[in-house]
Amino acid sequence: MTHKDAAMFPLIASCALLGIYIFFKIFSKEYVNLVLTAYFFFLGVLALAHILSPFVNKLIPDGFPDEFFHLIFTKGQGEQKEEVINYKFDYKDIICVGICSLMGGWYLWKKHWVANNLFGLAFAVNGVELLHLNSVITGTILLGGLFIYDIFWVFGTDVMVTVAKSFEAPIKLVFPQDFLESGVYGTNFAMLGLGDIVIPGIFIALLLRFDQSLKREQNVYFYSSFLAYFLGLITTVIVMTYFKHAQPALLYLVPACIGVPFLVALLRGDIKALFKYEDHPEEGTSDENKEEAKKKK
Repeated sequence: MTHKDAAMFPLIASCALLGIYIFFKIFSKEYVNLVLTAYFFFLGVLALAHILSPFVNKLIPDGFPDEFFHLIFTKGQGEQKEEVINYKFDYKDIICVGICSLMGGWYLWKKHWVANNLFGLAFAVNGVELLHLNSVITGTILLGGLFIYDIFWVFGTDVMVTVAKSFEAPIKLVFPQDFLESGVYGTNFAMLGLGDIVIPGIFIALLLRFDQSLKREQNVYFYSSFLAYFLGLITTVIVMTYFKHAQPALLYLVPACIGVPFLVALLRGDIKALFKYEDHPEEGTSDENKEEAKKKK
């Protein structure tokens, strides 16, 4: 992700959000959610299987008669032949997908908040694993842009809240606010969008890699930013409960996740190293590097 990509991300997200909002206004919510449910069932099963596979493999005894498979799917012929799918799996993976399909069936049948959160957490963990920030500057631009994005669409319009309530898919974590009275059968839910987990999560993951690059005994920046994120979430819940109004979580998470590690860097004398750090400089993530690569070609 380049600086330009990070700056454009909130604009692209805004267009997507507004498009979904208009879609719900034009078409029946029931039919839209029917399609979304089938789509996210398939994705959710795969995401959850990816997370649970290591645990399921440990539970299966060593004497299990396993067999390996290799699925290859290509398009085109000759020099234009392109590989579309190249996937290796075994019987253990099939068992894991079967278990996750049962969980998916529970989600389809009951739409229970626990099943929703299992899929949502699987999406979030996969997102943090797959998405990648290369520098603190890029991460700061991304978080800063989404900070404004979240505030505008929550406080300035009803778009964000309407989409979140209409979108019956595991793109958010939901928690029953009446849990103490009704237990797992609560009906009054608070919501946390997966973007409020994944976006700060990839920034915190970058700080962990920065910690590793310093080759010190303690991961100070990771733990401080993780604690700041947790406190930011607590603040969000408190403010939401007090005012009884939806809150843009990034309003509290972004200052916490950016401000705390920057303050720690100032106190420890690492501020220059923090801003200069690039995770994989050889990949060339800045716009300038891309221009230089074009000139060389």
